[in-house]
Amino acid sequence: MTDLISGPGTGQSNAVSSHAETVAQPPIDGTQPMQWAPMEPAPKKRRLGLWIGLGAGAVAVAAAAASLFLIAPGTTIAGVPVGFMTPGAAAEAVSSRVASTEVQLTGVDGGASVDGADLGAGVDATALADQAFADRPMWNLGAWMGEPIAADLTLDTAVADSALRAAAPAAYTPATDATVVFDAKAATYAATPAEPGVGFSLDDLTEEFTAALTAGETSFAFSGEPTEVAPLITDEKAAAAVEKLNGMLAKIGFYVGDERTVPVAPEVAASWLTVAPVDGELQITADAAKIQSVVDTLASKVDREVVNARNIVDSDGKVLKALTEGKDGRVLGDTSTTAADFAEKLGSGDAAFALPVTSTPFESTNLFRRVEVDLSEQRTYLYENEKLVKSWAVSTGKAGTPTDKGRFRVYAQLRTQNMGREDTTVKPFYYTPNVPYVTYYNGDEALHGTYWHSNFGTPMSHGCVNMTVDAARFVWEWATKGTEVWVHD
Repeated sequence: MTDLISGPGTGQSNAVSSHAETVAQPPIDGTQPMQWAPMEPAPKKRRLGLWIGLGAGAVAVAAAAASLFLIAPGTTIAGVPVGFMTPGAAAEAVSSRVASTEVQLTGVDGGASVDGADLGAGVDATALADQAFADRPMWNLGAWMGEPIAADLTLDTAVADSALRAAAPAAYTPATDATVVFDAKAATYAATPAEPGVGFSLDDLTEEFTAALTAGETSFAFSGEPTEVAPLITDEKAAAAVEKLNGMLAKIGFYVGDERTVPVAPEVAASWLTVAPVDGELQITADAAKIQSVVDTLASKVDREVVNARNIVDSDGKVLKALTEGKDGRVLGDTSTTAADFAEKLGSGDAAFALPVTSTPFESTNLFRRVEVDLSEQRTYLYENEKLVKSWAVSTGKAGTPTDKGRFRVYAQLRTQNMGREDTTVKPFYYTPNVPYVTYYNGDEALHGTYWHSNFGTPMSHGCVNMTVDAARFVWEWATKGTEVWVHD
């Protein structure tokens, strides 16, 4: 921009620069010339502080947001620094450290090494990381630089044993596991004892591995000096398996209700079962194909027609004797999965298999039987459900030894018996050997067979009821303990 200034009397215009140089002008009054100051440029707006402020704010916001998801600085899990990490990253870092930690077996000829992955080493890294974040979030300044978080290290016994044996085979003398075998002669299972071996102590290795992790070491030396190693299958484990198996043999079979309808012989059951070590334990398995051969025969052993019951009862309906035991009719149901299902149950130690059966209940017929002795008629009557079955002439007690009257019950029955005494000079002054079919109902009074006379219909006895041998046998077989006997005039 150029300003035009006219000097008086000159008629000329002089250009005055707006730049910062001084321009001398002729004096107006002829005295000293005037000095013009340069124009100051318009000041520019300063925005640098604002930009700096915005950047710091964004960083602060981002840091605050991150602190909600990160673990506090200075936190270690199993010797692994996990500060400024998310729980997921922390868990991965811990797991990676455990798997990659090297174990140098210094006591082995020629040296050998394995790592955590070879040994099946592990910690619950996810749970530890989640807990670390919960207890020590980054936003909680008081949780920074906290105490180290220890971890419980475990080794997979089978994996570690296999890796160490491969790395240092000369250091091992295998232990002998206890076993369980079936003794066919005794028809039971028995155990053979275990023997310890020589090898590395996994307990010692676990302890030193844990110490190395805690110290933040990625490699450590393990002396590897062989120690006595217990067998995986101990005598105690074998004894427990034997007890379980023999308990199974005692009740193994196919059941209908509480009845073991189809028992399985011990030697057959043993042919179904296998007892083998799995992960340091004795595991029982069963062969469904072998079980199927027995399942195929079940219908012929289970199916049956209904059998109705016949019982002798007293006047109160109490069963005195079952003449025919009642049995429900039954038909075997679907057995298409029985073999597989039983194999699974046997594997868990359950040797009783309940069969699917459709039952038809039996019916009962009760027979109220009683004996009646009529002294005036000298006759005995047998009644069943108040219908006369048999009647015979008998000989009851003579006047000096009468038969007692009253209501009694049969309390004993003998096939034969000697009555009286061989010395007939003493009471009861008689002796009768081999009296057949004796049915006692009142003290020493009984209904019995009589072979020494045939004068039936006339009192002849010492109080008993004399009958023909055939009649006495019928009563002996027809009556039972508890049968009611009524003796009257």
